[in-house]
This record gives sequence, structure tokens and C-alpha cells, in this order.
Amino acid sequence: MKDMARVADVPRNEILRGDSIEVMAGLPEASVDLIFADPPYNLQLRGDLHRPDNSRVDAVDDAWDRFDSFAAYDAFTRAWLAEARRVLKPDGAIWTIGSYHNVFRLGAALQDTGFWILNDVVWRKSNPMPNFRGRRFTNAHETLIWATREEGARYTFNYEALKALNDGVQMRSDWVIPLCTGHERLKDANGDKAHPTQKPEALLHRVLVGCTNPGDVVLDPFFGTGTTGAVARMLGRDYIGIERDEDYIALAERRLAEVRPYDRAALEVSASKRAAPRVPFGQLVERGMLRPGEVLTSVNGKAAKVRADGTLVADGVNGSIHQVGAALEGAPSCNGWTYWCFRREGRSVPIDVLRQQLARRWRSGRAEPPFSSPPSRYVLVKGRRARWSVFW
Repeated sequence: MKDMARVADVPRNEILRGDSIEVMAGLPEASVDLIFADPPYNLQLRGDLHRPDNSRVDAVDDAWDRFDSFAAYDAFTRAWLAEARRVLKPDGAIWTIGSYHNVFRLGAALQDTGFWILNDVVWRKSNPMPNFRGRRFTNAHETLIWATREEGARYTFNYEALKALNDGVQMRSDWVIPLCTGHERLKDANGDKAHPTQKPEALLHRVLVGCTNPGDVVLDPFFGTGTTGAVARMLGRDYIGIERDEDYIALAERRLAEVRPYDRAALEVSASKRAAPRVPFGQLVERGMLRPGEVLTSVNGKAAKVRADGTLVADGVNGSIHQVGAALEGAPSCNGWTYWCFRREGRSVPIDVLRQQLARRWRSGRAEPPFSSPPSRYVLVKGRRARWSVFW
């Protein structure tokens, strides 16, 4: 109970002013679900950069991106990562982003701090800034690193949701997303870019849909102008932003005040079958949804009787719904949930309908129905998502 109270004390949907390391040190241990960090890149720029027409490029030359040496940058990186790991829940994860200037040092620091890297993701910019001097390749990508607190830790990964975002194809680790431009790019009073490295909302949308759930707490220790908070708010997640620059804070506060969260019903995403509650066939028997002695039939007319321990028996063969189905078909395996059907109201209904209904009840937290009710009280109603829905 003590730990739960500490987590409840976490400030939600606030921007905390100050140094990221110092502010994180004041947050409770194991209190956030996800960290998205866009730290200084230590670009080591030397002199101004000009376009062919001699106009000056608005590059990253702010004081917060300058470090005296690689050693100073490494010390800073390890310090903020140590605090990030402390405040992350055991089943939480971190996403951090960098360019070739810092991402390799960042990756080594993640591993040295104890994080376990799951993927690196290449954000390929569809509209990169040209290489004006013509001495190198156009720098058209940045790298994100996704990691858990430690090896073997559990984490959220909404695989099916990301697949749906990608037109039904498995999401790859190279993401083509344009730079932040147009109305999304925040401007200062002079009409210039308010922040030199403002990230596109599309990038954060993909990360948060894929690796968090509504109600999760997302921490951004380098909040800037609030992209992480804006997307989190839209998607029904809570955010914690840490920022020390008052100009950025003012812009972020105005931005967040204008964000309209999506309708709660729209926040549901495609769920992975692996993530669904596991429903043993025996649970259907225990709850009276199927009765011992009841006959199940297959689509090709094979029959088996349900036994009190949740197994089936047919033609001298007994075992699980999968084993008996495989034996009757002479096949190496069988998905018993789709192979077997039961009869209600004169209709043949796959037993998987019962499993799906029970799983939905578990997910929603609704009270279980009176399972002592006889099977005759089942009613079949045709539904849009499944062929049949079963109600008590």
C-alpha cells in the first residue's frame, strides 16, 4: 500500500520546472510507465551554416546543446539515465532519440546503466534539410532506441495496433515520417522556429500507440515545447514534462491548453491475441456454459462428449479439445476452439464464441453471470463482429 500511495503522488499532466536530473530525483521510484527522451545531441557545430543564396541556416546553436567535452556529455547522459531508470516501473520502457553525433554514446550509456535494448528504429525524414556544402551525405535520418529497465522485463507492445497503422503489414524498424513543418511548427514572436528540434506529432503518436495504454503515465525529461504532452493528452495518456527554459514552458502551456483529447471510445486499439486473457476450455465447463455429457460436433460431423474435467472423449480417444480434434482428423495438430461447435436454439455455434465472451467479461471487469443457470437460458443474437453472441 505504501508503494501505491507513492505512485499516486506522481504529478500528472504538469510541467515541472527545473533541471531534468534534479527534478527526476524528486519523483517516486517506479512511478512512470514510459519515458520518451529527446536529450541534447551535443552537435559540436563550428561556425554558421549558409545556404547557396548565402542565407543563414537556423541550426541548433543553443546553450543547452553545448558541452565542454565528450566526457562531460557522457557524465550528463549517465546521470539522467540513472534517474530515468529509477523512476521507471519494472514493466515500463524508455524511448530516446539521437543523431549520429550522440546516439552511439547514448546506446552505450543505456547498456552501462542497466537498460536492455529491444530495438533501434530509424526515423527516415521524407523532407530532410539538404547538405548545402556538398561534402557529406544528406543527413536524412535520426535513430530512436527502445529499451526496458532490464533484460527479461515485461513491457507493453501493441503489435496489432502498429500493424493496423501500417495498413495491415507488420511494422518495420524504419519509419518514414516528415519533419515538423507547416501549422504544427511552433514559431516565436519573430516568426522564427520556436524550438530547433521540435519533433513531429506523428512520431510520438506511433510510439505512444505502440507502447502505452490509456491512463499510462508518460515522462518527458526534456519537454521543450511539449510535443510528448500534446500527443499524450490527445491519446488519453497522462504526461509529466520537465523543462527549465521559461520560453519553451510558455509555448508548451499554450499548446497544451488548446489540445482536445480524442473521444475515449476512439482510443481503443487492435489487441494482440497473445495479450488477450487466456481462457482454458475447462473454465467453460466449470461455469456451466457447457455441461458434462454435452455433445460437441465438428463442421464435418465428428462428435465428442464433454467431460467434467474439461476434456473430451470420442471413439475411445480422450484429451483436450485440440488433442481429440487432431486425433479424429489424423492431423498433427488442431485448433479445437474453431473445430468444435455446440448446439443452442437449433443452431450450431463455435465454442470460441463462449471463450470470447468470457474474455470480454474479464477485460471489462464486469461481474460474472449466474453460471448455475441451465443452458436453456442461453440466447443467440447475431452480431457484427462475431457470427453469434451468447447472452445469459
